[in-house]
Amino acid sequence: MSAEAADREAATSSRPCTPPQTSWFEFLLEEGLLEQHLQKPSPDPPPVQLIVQFLEQASKPSVNEQNQVQPPPDNKRNRILKLLALKVAAHLKWDLDVLEKSLSVPVLNMLLNELLCISKVPPGTKHVDVDLSSLPPTTAMAILLYNRWAIRTIVQSSFPVKQPKPGPPQLNVMNQMQQEKELTENILKVLKEQAADSILVLEGALKLNKDLYVHTIRTLDLLAMEPGMVNGETESSTAGLKISAEEIQCQVCYDLGAIYFQQGSTNAAVHENAKEKFFKTKELIAKNGSSSLHFTIDEERLAGYCQACGILTSSSDDASQQATPYIQIHSCMKSGNYQDLVKIFLEDNLTLSLPVQFRQSVLRELFQKAQQGNDALDEICFKVCVCNTVCDVLQGRIIDIQFCQLFLKPSKEKIDFLLEVCSRSINLENASEELKRKMAAFLKNLCLVLEDLQLVFMISSHELFIKLLKDDERKLLIDQMRKRSPRVNLCTKPMTSFYDIPASASVNIGQLEHQLILSVDPWRIRQILIELHGMTSERQFWTISNKWEVPNVYGNVILGIKDNLTRDLVYILMAKGLHCCAIKDFVHAKQLFAACLELVTEFSPKLRQVMLNEMLLLDIYTHEAGAGVSGERPPSDLISRVRGYLEMRVPDIPLRQVIAEECVAFLLNWRENEYLTMQVPLPLVQTNPYVKLGQLLAATCKELPGPKESRRTAKDLWEVVVQICSVSNQHKRGNDGRVSLIKHRESTLGIMYRSELLSFIKKLREPLVLTTILSLFVKLHNVREDIVNDIAAEHISIWPSSIPNLQSVDFEAVAVTVKELVSYALTINANNHFWLIIQADIYFATNQYSAALHYYLQAGAVCSDFFNKMVPPDVYTDQVIKRMIKCCSLLNCHTQVAILCQFLREVDYKTAFKALQEQNSHDAMDSYYEYIWDVTILEYLTYLHHKRGETDKRQIAIKAIGQTELNASNPEEVLQLAAQRRKKKFLQAMAKLYF
Repeated sequence: MSAEAADREAATSSRPCTPPQTSWFEFLLEEGLLEQHLQKPSPDPPPVQLIVQFLEQASKPSVNEQNQVQPPPDNKRNRILKLLALKVAAHLKWDLDVLEKSLSVPVLNMLLNELLCISKVPPGTKHVDVDLSSLPPTTAMAILLYNRWAIRTIVQSSFPVKQPKPGPPQLNVMNQMQQEKELTENILKVLKEQAADSILVLEGALKLNKDLYVHTIRTLDLLAMEPGMVNGETESSTAGLKISAEEIQCQVCYDLGAIYFQQGSTNAAVHENAKEKFFKTKELIAKNGSSSLHFTIDEERLAGYCQACGILTSSSDDASQQATPYIQIHSCMKSGNYQDLVKIFLEDNLTLSLPVQFRQSVLRELFQKAQQGNDALDEICFKVCVCNTVCDVLQGRIIDIQFCQLFLKPSKEKIDFLLEVCSRSINLENASEELKRKMAAFLKNLCLVLEDLQLVFMISSHELFIKLLKDDERKLLIDQMRKRSPRVNLCTKPMTSFYDIPASASVNIGQLEHQLILSVDPWRIRQILIELHGMTSERQFWTISNKWEVPNVYGNVILGIKDNLTRDLVYILMAKGLHCCAIKDFVHAKQLFAACLELVTEFSPKLRQVMLNEMLLLDIYTHEAGAGVSGERPPSDLISRVRGYLEMRVPDIPLRQVIAEECVAFLLNWRENEYLTMQVPLPLVQTNPYVKLGQLLAATCKELPGPKESRRTAKDLWEVVVQICSVSNQHKRGNDGRVSLIKHRESTLGIMYRSELLSFIKKLREPLVLTTILSLFVKLHNVREDIVNDIAAEHISIWPSSIPNLQSVDFEAVAVTVKELVSYALTINANNHFWLIIQADIYFATNQYSAALHYYLQAGAVCSDFFNKMVPPDVYTDQVIKRMIKCCSLLNCHTQVAILCQFLREVDYKTAFKALQEQNSHDAMDSYYEYIWDVTILEYLTYLHHKRGETDKRQIAIKAIGQTELNASNPEEVLQLAAQRRKKKFLQAMAKLYF
């Protein structure tokens, strides 16, 4: 080592660990100690723990001078912490397997959103709308990582989770766990709503045929520098860790296969997609080898997926079906051909190709069907259990307790079948001595256990028994049995052995708990709980399933019930009822709620009112999903109950906000505007934000159909929504231009959060109400100073045209809200031409011209019987036509531009002539001339083609001019008819092109 190097090393080793004027995270970053820590063989704390610590510190809320809790500020400290977390993840090479095992869903969600942010993914942009091939490699890879994680998280959430044993109750720990659980559920809800988009993104990624790059510690350091110092290095194709195109395809195929396989439970056809993706994954691994991958794939799990897909999907090769036992077993279970099922298990006892877990799962399924009342399956359960037991004996495993239970009452038929299975499961000529010893020991022990000497004689005289046991062994066994006294009562067991052990109490409790989880019959649930409490008084049976969830406002009351049985019964009935509501099983939900209401009426007026409220919500859901779909009005009794709930003033009753939300939405959807406007009590409006919002919406809608649009109520509604969409000055964009993808910009000044408002609006179905709120948000979007392209909407003139403090409005959130609202509105009515125009304007404003043309044309088509009638002028206004012209121009469809110029009230000859001069046109050019009815444009075309020497095209233009219906001497009606006919044909041709 040189002297200079030794000096440097000494200086480094003597450097203090915590300089006095630098915070620990800045010091960690600036001094490069993070990289040194990560390079240690066993760093403590481990890398994943560092990610948690960094992000927890970065997401800590702040407190202002008024002691109000504020979202975490976007300052230097928090940006450094997020960068440190990203660097640790980069050290782990963004391996989702490692990150998912150690990080919770909220933490990993925050981490990947920070990756999207630092990778310059435009905020508020749907990933499905982005062209991955046009993005920098690291940006495209960040989008892929996020959407892969989203799909994997959805799949993982569908797996059953073992409920941890409850420890001693600690209030702060329980609250923290509950908050994390609720946050995880909210994230899962969003991921599931966006699952279709994530699948489309990953499907699009399969078409990419290029390598991508993922951020490393070095590229993250470059991004953290000043913009002028980076020199574009991180945007180049060689920055970061290289991930080959084939490896990307391998990972994406596997993740897509997993989500398709999960969706196949409700749509069998999707299993074909899963099968294709899994076999493609297998092919890529075989081609490249698993050792070359940066990210690992569980090949055992992949093999299981492939095997399952082979069973669940039909194959054209009948011979392959016959050769696969899994397919045969699946077919037998599906068709009820159980005798053939037993034959398959018998044959497999020789080959031993079926895994023990699979054998046990088939037996469990048969037992479940038998317990549901199919008595004919008892014999099949016994036969399959015997096959499994003999297989266990031959492979040296412990005999299952189910066999012991089934053999508590042996019979001649059972012994006959058992001996047949034993004989067919071992080939004495080729079997090893070890196998023969195992089978002989099994038969010998069976003889010792049986009390009926006739049954013992059946075994001892069987050919297999004689061949397996030597003469001295048989004599010893006979002597042992002769020692039994003939006067012994055969109803008692002369000796205790493993085979005589009955099911233990814990097994019975487990079986009853399993039935409790599956049952939705309230009286059966009550019976099971009585049995369980009779067996043990130490368990809290409401905790045995993590799917049983009751809102906290109810849980505190229910868990305060002193009697353990009553507490368990009330909690489980309510949890199962709420679950049935969530999955739209309203029949069982009503039965469960009715039983719970009857139970709590006896001892708790508070819980009685809670159940009445939940039954009201259930009745609303039932009507909206049933008769309400066809437009049938709800019964007057239901409307009265809804009003009664809103006006209820019973003290100390725990209330769920969602019930008030659904009640107000219900009244708006069924046009109870008179009640909301005139009859609702004033204190209710002042205390319930949803009632206030409903009243303002009802009042505004009530005035709209009249001859004079009311601006007073509209102004009140406008002010409420503007306040909801406002943010405080402390939460503005940072001076350096950085914007966090996860923003805590919800206003605390409004009557509710923006997310709550959006959730409420998505419960509305009444077109006039949706149009009103949509036009409000469109107007709010247009008020922005830097807006380039306004969005048009119906009734937009009733809203104020300015806002006193523009800086306070979160226009980014408003833009996202407009997109979400119009998408939701089109799910309610896809043929509303005003909503279609709004959707088109949004695409136009975001430079997606092909999609904009699609919706402009669709809006015209739905209100004109696919252009067979004239499109109303209030739909195809001059502004809409001009935007269609610009779309065509930017798509290089210049002949279409010229034709659309005729649609304007005053023909725009300047734009039309300029477009026709373009020679690089991407449309059909001269084949569109038959749609031109303006003679001036046709004459200019003739001149233009003559000047260019294009004789053929000039003749087409002359032929178009020469049509008699375009003669200027014709009556106005004839000319208008000719124009209308050409408009119709042109728009229909455009629709076929863009639909």
